[in-house]
Amino acid sequence: MSRIEKDPLQQKIEMANWVLLGVFVLLSLVVMSFKFALGVLIGGLICIVNFYRLHKNLVDVITRSPQSAKSAMMIKYYIRMAVTAVVLYFIVTSGFVDVVGLLIGLSIVVINIILTTAVMMFLSKKNCLEEVK
Repeated sequence: MSRIEKDPLQQKIEMANWVLLGVFVLLSLVVMSFKFALGVLIGGLICIVNFYRLHKNLVDVITRSPQSAKSAMMIKYYIRMAVTAVVLYFIVTSGFVDVVGLLIGLSIVVINIILTTAVMMFLSKKNCLEEVK
């Protein structure tokens, strides 16, 4: 079986996830408390790991037969969400991280995708305008 190569845009998003997480954690350490920064870090790690696992699950589904792909994807999805929910429950109830920081960290991938989309749209409009001139 041949390995499916990642799209360059996806590679850019994955790299930017780590950069954005690092920037958010550093800003949190400077501006907010350690507890807040720890929440951002843990939330970001959970979010990024889920993003990678989703990619792996989708690749598995694409390489499988169509008959078993849908049920396998749904089972893996529910298992991943259940594990994430249990981990988040213990993190929130333990009280060693700030919940707002955790929520910001859990939003890293979404923020990154929005920023990447906005930048790509800006660059494509700029290129179209230059072509018209």
